[in-house]
Amino acid sequence: MDDEQQRTRRPGGRSARVGAAVHQAVTDLVGERGYGGFTVSEVAARAGVADTTVYRRWGSLEALLTDVTLTRLNARSPMPDTGSLAGDLHTYAAAVAREITGPDGLAVLRLAVALSGTGPEGLRLRDEFLADRADRLQAMLDRAGDRGEPRLDALTVVDHVMAPMYIRVLFGAGPLTPEYVDGLVDRLL
Repeated sequence: MDDEQQRTRRPGGRSARVGAAVHQAVTDLVGERGYGGFTVSEVAARAGVADTTVYRRWGSLEALLTDVTLTRLNARSPMPDTGSLAGDLHTYAAAVAREITGPDGLAVLRLAVALSGTGPEGLRLRDEFLADRADRLQAMLDRAGDRGEPRLDALTVVDHVMAPMYIRVLFGAGPLTPEYVDGLVDRLL
C-alpha cells in the first residue's frame, strides 16, 4: 500500500485535516465573496496548504466546489426514524432548518445553486444529489406508509416543507422559527 492510500484511509490523519481545512476555506470564501469570487490559490492560502495540494486532490476549482457542496449537503440531515410520520417529518424539518440557518448554511446553499448553473457536469452532479436525497426521503415516507400511516411522496414534502424554508433563507424572507417549521409540517399532514 502506498503513502497516498494510507493517508486516504486514515480518517483522522493529515489527509482528513487538509480536506476539512480546504472545505472550510471554500465555504468561508463563498460566504464572503460568492461563487466564482476566488481562486484555488486563495483557497489554498486560507487553508494553509500549497496550491499543488488542492490541484492534486481535486484537479480544478470546479471539482473542489462540487466536492464541498456534495459533501456538506450529504453529511447533513440524516433521515429520522421516530416511529411515526409526524415525528419523522418534524425531526427532519427541524434538522434542515438548523443546518441552513447555521454558520455555513447560506454559503453552502448558494454554492449548490451556483453549481447547478455551471454546465452539464454541474447539472449531472445536482441531479445525482437530488435523486439521492429524494430516495432517502422517500424511504422514510415509505416506512410510514408501511406502518399504515398516510402515503406521501418526497416531492410533496419538498413542495410543502423544504421549499418554503429554502426560499426564506435564500432571500432573507423571514426567520425559521420552530413554530414556523412545525407549522409547515402540520399543514402538510
